[in-house]
Amino acid sequence: MIAISKAASAEIKRLSGKAKQPYSLLRLGVQPGGCSEMSYTMEFDQSLQPDDRIYDCNGLQVAIAPRDLKYIEGLTIDYSEDLMGGGFRFHNPNATKTCGCSNSFSTSD
Repeated sequence: MIAISKAASAEIKRLSGKAKQPYSLLRLGVQPGGCSEMSYTMEFDQSLQPDDRIYDCNGLQVAIAPRDLKYIEGLTIDYSEDLMGGGFRFHNPNATKTCGCSNSFSTSD
């Protein structure tokens, strides 16, 4: 299960309205790098892969590749604005360590 807050959903929809191609789905994943070990990826995608896991989160269709699911199962994405600007916040129950910006994490000690 993946959860996207109402604030994050509204921001994703706003960003998709600015995209050159119409929004189809949101692809979530992970990649090596960042302050901790891995970092989150979010991008708009027009097509599903045969083995994608699909979630409906606040009216958004979210696709996750099986290889990434073990790292982000249970993830909650929020969006907030502060004096430094706005940004997505990731709350991952699988993370054993996160960086200060919450965009990078590790699943091992």
